[in-house]
Amino acid sequence: MDNARLTINDQDIDLPITVGTENEVGFGIGKLRGQTGAITVDPGFANTGSCESAITFIDGEKGILRYRGYSIEDLAEHSSFLDVAYLLIYGQLPTRDELDVFHTEIARHSLLHEDMKRFFEGYPASAPPMSVLSAIVSSLSAYYPNGQSEEDVNLNIIRLLAKLNTIAAFSFKKSIGQPYIYPRNDLSYAGDFLHMMFAVPSEEYEVNELLVRTLDMLLILHADHEQNCSTSTVRMVGSSGADLFSSISAGISALSGPLHGGANTAVIDMLEMIRRDGSNFQKYVGKAKDKNDPFRLMGFGHRVYKNFDPRARVIKKTADEVLGQLGIDDPLLDIAKQLERIALEDEYFVARGLYPNVDFYSGILYRAMGIPTNMFTVMFALGRLPGWISQYMEMKNDPATRINRPRQIYIGQNHREYIQIGRRANAT
Repeated sequence: MDNARLTINDQDIDLPITVGTENEVGFGIGKLRGQTGAITVDPGFANTGSCESAITFIDGEKGILRYRGYSIEDLAEHSSFLDVAYLLIYGQLPTRDELDVFHTEIARHSLLHEDMKRFFEGYPASAPPMSVLSAIVSSLSAYYPNGQSEEDVNLNIIRLLAKLNTIAAFSFKKSIGQPYIYPRNDLSYAGDFLHMMFAVPSEEYEVNELLVRTLDMLLILHADHEQNCSTSTVRMVGSSGADLFSSISAGISALSGPLHGGANTAVIDMLEMIRRDGSNFQKYVGKAKDKNDPFRLMGFGHRVYKNFDPRARVIKKTADEVLGQLGIDDPLLDIAKQLERIALEDEYFVARGLYPNVDFYSGILYRAMGIPTNMFTVMFALGRLPGWISQYMEMKNDPATRINRPRQIYIGQNHREYIQIGRRANAT
């Protein structure tokens, strides 16, 4: 079948059908309004395909997530974050030589312009790190030209990957009033971030390789996730011709919302609430089952994945290993394990697909690593960066791209006669 047929007021219109490589089906409505005067109404765009993309494939029913055709399980087990960043942006896994050059270039560009330190100094210590991150990234466009040549574009991609690591760590140091720690070229991407986060000038800091591997895995799991809110924002802003830095800054702002990037923070907040209530997790399980109670267990279930989140399976295995090796005694982690056990065994949760998702485990792991709650969404942004870049570049290079301009159905007042302000309605 090449077309779908839609009938509106006895008028038939043929809509071309598009089939993806994984047999996803969509029909085009590009001529719908021109031929019928009608538009589609889809709040939240849950049933609307905004583009064709070769980057990420998700099958929520089967619990599948692939980057450029590679399963998330294989990438998380065998690749580094920079491997995956290269894959997403350039379409192929790097050779050893390509990866060495990629890592060297990122290390060379990890320093920030010294003038930019003044930007950090202008923020109060209470400034949310995500606000600082978004503002500093937007400011990068003032320092680096938006060249259109392939060489200029690639250089800005390298700059952004390199400098977001440093900006994120500096935003944390600013929030706790400690001196900034400069990046080191001899460390891995994840190792350098941990060093900038936790080292202090007066003490020797040794990077824990277990934490490096764990952070690499966490960043890989968040590297892309199809046309989510922040990715769609990057594409929408970029469709106007805005530069890479401005578009990524907009994506960071979208991610900062509690319904998007703040999900793992909400998990920790929920666990803290249960702890303050005497760690009575059974009480809150009961509240979650009560349809008349507004309480919801955070970090359970997923809008896209209907059976299980493949990222959660990967992260659970690592979480058990890390928590065991670090020997952390944390009451929140004990509560989390009890909730996890119930969700995996209780028929109420099993029947509704309310399994622990990636946000449930990532918040626990970040806490175990010593990363504070207000940095959780920053970590999300750091991981999502290569996905945003790849989506921006795909949009920019797609000849079908037009400036995004959704329509609406107007439900306001009809035409009203204007009455001059300050004049009586019956004045002559």
